[in-house]
Amino acid sequence: MEYLKFKDTVTDYANFNKLNIEEDAYKKLYKYMINLIEWNQKINLTAIKDEKEIILKHFIDSIIIKDKIYGKVLDIGSGAGFPGIPLKIVNNDIELVSVDSVNKKIKFQLDTISKIDMQNIECIHSRAEELAMNIKYREEFDFVISRAVANLSTLVEYMIPFTKIGGKCICLKGPNCLEEIESAKKAISILGGNVQEVENYKISQDNERILIIIEKIKHTPKIYPRKQGKPSKEPIM
Repeated sequence: MEYLKFKDTVTDYANFNKLNIEEDAYKKLYKYMINLIEWNQKINLTAIKDEKEIILKHFIDSIIIKDKIYGKVLDIGSGAGFPGIPLKIVNNDIELVSVDSVNKKIKFQLDTISKIDMQNIECIHSRAEELAMNIKYREEFDFVISRAVANLSTLVEYMIPFTKIGGKCICLKGPNCLEEIESAKKAISILGGNVQEVENYKISQDNERILIIIEKIKHTPKIYPRKQGKPSKEPIM
């Protein structure tokens, strides 16, 4: 896809979602897409290979929350950099830390941010359970974000320990997660959070999403998150 076609496609989706994107951001997103496609031929970064689908389901689906975040932001389970790096591209004022347990995905992120010349991004190869015990990162973030990583009961045990009191966790989910919200309420409360907002929206005419915003209202007990594997195998219920 040539740049002008890319820009027109992004603009159409951005207009549908009432998103404002600056010229420099278009150029960085385009370089990001090209690098993603090239790397994806060598290692499995994403099952989405069609360029228009990459624009919608990776870029637009990430930047939909651009006007909701500020300050220090942590992206957990970021994979090929979503949603954090597209958000940083369109909202350069944020200070981003991106974490994933798969080293090859972190290497891709580092290569990408080098090629698009982005600053104030830290990409860390680590499991969330381990990093959350590091005082440098625990309860230090204004926003902790994650997209399609795990069941909500498991996911909040990864996210809430990193969030400062008064900060928020933002979970970008597919349309069939309402039962997850109900079953995760106990975990959210124990971990120090409170569901503030659940928003249904569309990123295109045919693609529905649910946004879950959790406010951190008290300190997370020091025993959380539990050791590797526990949050997914035995979620707090």
